[in-house]
Formats: sequence, C-alpha cells, structure tokens
Amino acid sequence: MMKIEYRYAKVIDWFEKNMPYAETELHYTDPFQLLIAVILSAQCTDKRVNLISPALFNAFPTPEALAASNENTVYKYVKSISYPNNKSKHLVAMAKMLVTNYAGQVPSNIKELMKLPGVGQKTANVIASVAFGIPAMAVDTHVFRISNRIGLTNNAQTSSQTEHILTRYIPRKLWTKAHHWLILHGRYVCIARNPHCWDCGLKEYCDYYSKNVKNENI
Repeated sequence: MMKIEYRYAKVIDWFEKNMPYAETELHYTDPFQLLIAVILSAQCTDKRVNLISPALFNAFPTPEALAASNENTVYKYVKSISYPNNKSKHLVAMAKMLVTNYAGQVPSNIKELMKLPGVGQKTANVIASVAFGIPAMAVDTHVFRISNRIGLTNNAQTSSQTEHILTRYIPRKLWTKAHHWLILHGRYVCIARNPHCWDCGLKEYCDYYSKNVKNENI
C-alpha cells in the first residue's frame, strides 16, 4: 500500500513539472470583480460566468453602484446561470455590506469575507488566496472529488475535512497553486464520469486507477 507521504510527494512533483502555472479561469480585473465571479460560479461553470460577467461588471463597476441597484435589475444580467434569484440577492446584499461595513473595499481577512452574503469558506479562501496572495486551500466540488479519487484524502466526508488533510500534507506556499492544480485536473482529465485514466500522468500514484482501471485489460 502506498504511503500517504509518498503519494503526496509524487503528485506534487508531477504537477510542479507539468503544470507550473496554474490559476483561476475566471475573468476579473480587481478583488471586487473576482468576488462577484466566484459567488456566481457556485454550481456553475467558469465558462458560463465569463460569458455573462463583462456586462455585469460594466453595469456595476463598483460596490457602490451594485449596492444602489436591486435584485430584479441584477437578475437580468445573471438569469442564464444557476440559481439566479439567490445569487442576485446575494450580490446586492454583499455590495451593501461592503459599502456599509468596509468602506467599499473587499476585505482580505477570511473571517471578514465569510460575513458577506453569498460567501462561504470556499469562496473566502479563493478571494484571500487569489486576490490577496494569502495561502489558503479552497475546496470546491472538483477538489473534494479529485482528492478522494487520487487517494490524497481517503474517506474525507466534508469539505472542511478535505481542507484539513490537504493543508497538512501540502506545503503552505503551494496551497493556492494546489487548489488550481486539482480543479484543472478535475475539469479536463479526471472528469466525474469516465475519467481519462489512460492519458493521466498521475495514474501511477492514483488510488482509483490502481483499484479500478489498471488491470482491466490484463
């Protein structure tokens, strides 16, 4: 049985060599736009968010502009994504709180970020790490699924458990990059259904591959 430390070392080494640059695929120009985009991306693809976000950013370039609007107006810009009603409410409420409590500035502190409507642990970690360079491991559905499938977080039942295990074994300086490594790997290679195992550079260190795929054609 492969030791967990060995698996992590090999997986990290492979990503470092094969994906040295890994970053969010969401389009944004400042922390406020990133915050909007990440809220919109919940249970929605980055591609879809990127399609609708330019018009939204143009209509509401600042927290003040968004706070002065209303959910019905915002809904018109986000109606093509998942859960548009809730996200419209969250965006307006988030902007109002930014204006009232944070002088229109997106806070960099994770606990403060989590006070904003529509912002949970994952979103807060993404904003802190991507916008402000603060080491954090954001666990979304891709990260949760891929970590368990590879064998990095065997039996982890929740996002918080996954985050705890990943940050235990991955060096702090790599947390942000590792988040994107796992997301991109899950998005393009280790997809939920019919993962591309035979073309995966991590298969030698993957628990799923060794148990379910390796001996299929023997």
